[in-house]
Amino acid sequence: MRRVPREGFVPAEQVDRAYHDEPIPISHGQVTTQPSLIARMIEALDLRGGERVLEIGTGHGFQTALLAELVAPAGSVWSVERFADLAEEARCNLDRNGTVNATVVVGDGSQGLPGHSPYEAIVVSAAFPEVPAPLAEQLADGGRLVQPLGSGGSEDVVLFQWRREQLRRVRSLIGARFVRLVGEAGFPDE
Repeated sequence: MRRVPREGFVPAEQVDRAYHDEPIPISHGQVTTQPSLIARMIEALDLRGGERVLEIGTGHGFQTALLAELVAPAGSVWSVERFADLAEEARCNLDRNGTVNATVVVGDGSQGLPGHSPYEAIVVSAAFPEVPAPLAEQLADGGRLVQPLGSGGSEDVVLFQWRREQLRRVRSLIGARFVRLVGEAGFPDE
């Protein structure tokens, strides 16, 4: 986390709060995930380098940059953001940071990115009561997925693993609050 300056991934008017361990509001009623929670979620993915990672919910790209740093130089990160302006902001932030192994696309995160699967790791930064089937099916055998389970506002962040074409719950990581996962396999558009 020390290699990725968070102030480069928050709105300009929030730079003074960049190193507080708290969510920071961004556009569309969204917030960034607080650094300690990002660390717990990423740690659970057990990245060793070289993995193909899918991130759902790019925001301003801070977690994207951290994931890219951990899987470099041979790995790659694909990140799906539903709001085009946030995706563009994240791309600019990642470019300024010098992140070259991450790609941000605008789309329905609940559907993942099947064209680039399978993924060794998926991290979902939005809440839904269950793991959407399209995401589970995009995991490689042995792949790990971290997602907050709940309806938005009080979630249980859970680590799962895909084994023999079945998603298995490994353990609960922490309680947290997340925005809702909106999409075809998530909540209806608000």
